Amino acid sequence: QVQLEESGGGLVPAGTSLRLSCAASGRTVSSYTMAWFRQAPGKEREFVATIHWSGGSTIYADSVKGRFTISRDNAKNTVYLQMNSLQSEDTGIYYCAARAGWGGWVNADDYYRWGQGTQVTVSS
Repeated sequence: QVQLEESGGGLVPAGTSLRLSCAASGRTVSSYTMAWFRQAPGKEREFVATIHWSGGSTIYADSVKGRFTISRDNAKNTVYLQMNSLQSEDTGIYYCAARAGWGGWVNADDYYRWGQGTQVTVSS
């Protein structure tokens, strides 16, 4: 069974960058689709980005396209989210999610494994 643990969140000024990490344990995720979602206070969890198990395909939410980059290192069983030009609207808890195979899933209900989340707060 896959366990996911996010790290790298924090409080940063608008316009700066953060890199989130999601370390998987329990089994290799080299054949899993991995994704990042986020949830702002009082709002539903929303899709941020997803990456094919090979790293060859990615999908981004329009709100982060051009600013965020998802990547993975299957040798380290880790997925990353590089976030640049952060805005106050990016504030929220960021969750890592996983599902075996590839389907380009962008809905939270499509993912079976979740981490506990890491808080990102962007001050304006």
